[in-house]
Amino acid sequence: MGLAGTADKWRGAAGHLWLTARALFLLAVLFSLTAAARADGLLGATGYKMAGDATRMRIVMTFDREPDVKWFLLRGPNRLVVDLPRTRFALDAKDVKPRGLVRAVRFGDQGQGSRLILTGKGPFAVDKLDVLKNDDGGYRIAIDMSAASEREFDEALANQSLTTGSTVSADKGGRVGTGPISAPGHRFTVVIDPGHGGVDGGAESAGGTVEKNVTLAFATELRGKLAAVGKYDVYMTRENDVYLTLDDRVRIARQHEADLLISIHADTIAVKGLRGATVYTLSDKASDPEAQALADRENLSDQFAGMRIEDDNKEVTDILIDLIRRETHGFSMSFAHTLVGQLSTSVGLINNPQRSAGFKVLKAPDVPSVLVELGYLSNSKDEAQLLSADWRGKAAQSITNAVALFAAAKAGARAGG
Repeated sequence: MGLAGTADKWRGAAGHLWLTARALFLLAVLFSLTAAARADGLLGATGYKMAGDATRMRIVMTFDREPDVKWFLLRGPNRLVVDLPRTRFALDAKDVKPRGLVRAVRFGDQGQGSRLILTGKGPFAVDKLDVLKNDDGGYRIAIDMSAASEREFDEALANQSLTTGSTVSADKGGRVGTGPISAPGHRFTVVIDPGHGGVDGGAESAGGTVEKNVTLAFATELRGKLAAVGKYDVYMTRENDVYLTLDDRVRIARQHEADLLISIHADTIAVKGLRGATVYTLSDKASDPEAQALADRENLSDQFAGMRIEDDNKEVTDILIDLIRRETHGFSMSFAHTLVGQLSTSVGLINNPQRSAGFKVLKAPDVPSVLVELGYLSNSKDEAQLLSADWRGKAAQSITNAVALFAAAKAGARAGG
C-alpha cells in the first residue's frame, strides 16, 4: 500500500506539472502572438461579441490598443463598412456567426488597411458607433444598429455623400422622430402578419386543422381586400409556409415604415364552449389570465427551429422614444376599438373582446400593432367558420373597413397637428 500511495503521489505531481507546463506554453504562445503583432505594427483585434435581435443589435470588437476608425454605408446589399489600420484578427469563429439583424460578418486585410463588413438583414440605421477605452487598458468599438426603412437608409447615404465619405455617429433623437406619414410619397402602409409558419405550426384542432395554414389563408384574403381599395401599400411578413422569429416579424413592419401591423392568429383553449374573435394590444400587464396565457404561448414561438431568443428586458430611457411609444400605444388602442366595432357587425366576438398582454410581436416602438384571434380551433363551430371562404371574406371586409376609418382618422390628426 505504501508503494502504491507513493506512486499515486508521483502521478499526481506529474499531472500537475504537465498542466502547469501546458498553461505556461499557452501563455507563451499568446505572448508571442501579441509580441508579433506589436513587432510588425499591426493592430490586434482580440475579441468580438454580438447581442440583440432582428430589430436592434449591439456589436463590440475589442483591440489591444486604440484603433483609428472610419465607417460608411453601402447598398446592394445594405452594409456597414468599418475601415481599420492593418489588423491581426484573433477572433473566435462562434462569436462572429451572424445573428439577428446582421446577416453576414466579414473581416480581413485590404493591403493598406483592414476592414470589417456587416451585412444587414435589410436596411438599418447606425444609431451609434463609438471607440471606448476598456478598464484593462485595451479599447473597443461599440456599434448600435437598428432596423430601418429603405427611405431612412437612403437618407443616411445621401448625408454620407455630402461628407468626406466617412461618417460620424448619428444622433439618435434626430432619426427616431421621423414618422412614416412625413415621408414624401408615402402611402398608408399595412403589414399583415400570418402567425406561425414552417416548423412552428401553432395550434391544431381535433380534426387536424393547423393554425399556420388558417392564418396564411386569411392574411391572403385580407391583403386582397386592402389592395383592392387602391389607397394602401400592403405587405405580408410571410407569403408561404416559412418560419419567422417574432422579432423578424417586427423588423419587417419597421423596414416597411408600417402605419399598422395586424398579426393574425387562431388558437386553441381548454375552456369548453368558448368561441369568437378577440383583438389584443400590447400591455406590460395582461388584462386577464387568459390573455396572459395566450401571450405566453405565442411568445414561445421563438423556441422552434432550435433557437431561443433571450429578452434582456432593458428599458428605453430616452424621453423621445418614450413619447413615441406612448403615441404608438394610443394609436394601437384606437384601432383596436374601431376594429372591435366593425367585427361585431359581421362575426362573433367573445365577451370583453378588446384585451391586452405582453405579445412580443406587438412591441415595435413606432408601429401601431394589434393581434387578432379570429377564433378558437378548439371549438368546432369556430373551426368551421375559419375554413369557410364566405366567413373569411366577411371578416376580412370588416377589418378592411376598420383600416379605412383608422387611416382617415390618423391622416386627419397629422394634418391637424
